Amino acid sequence: MNDVSTPMMNLLEKALDVTSQRHKLVIANMANIDTPGYHAKDLDFRSELKRAASAGGDDTFLPVARSVPGLLERPDGNNVSLDREGLLLAETQMQFGLGIQLLQHEFHNLLSAINEGGKV
Repeated sequence: MNDVSTPMMNLLEKALDVTSQRHKLVIANMANIDTPGYHAKDLDFRSELKRAASAGGDDTFLPVARSVPGLLERPDGNNVSLDREGLLLAETQMQFGLGIQLLQHEFHNLLSAINEGGKV
């Protein structure tokens, strides 16, 4: 935590980290759609966000990726579905955008507090 961050900013930073990691997993799944035996990986956003929030100031936090059970497997052993990954990509992009908007709002509140603090 630095001198100007708030607890909400720290939580939003972790949420963006989790979202970014999920984005990387989805992209990796899409890139491996033709790799025989490859199994799609994902993370549980809510549980990883809770875990990140409870990690406190731990800068080494990394979300845990797991294979996705229950997906239809093709004869080559690959279970990546481009439709599923496309939906997850869109969801992840919206989550990231929301996180950015909330972070901008926090910075706006901080700037307002600084600007109003000098007025008497």
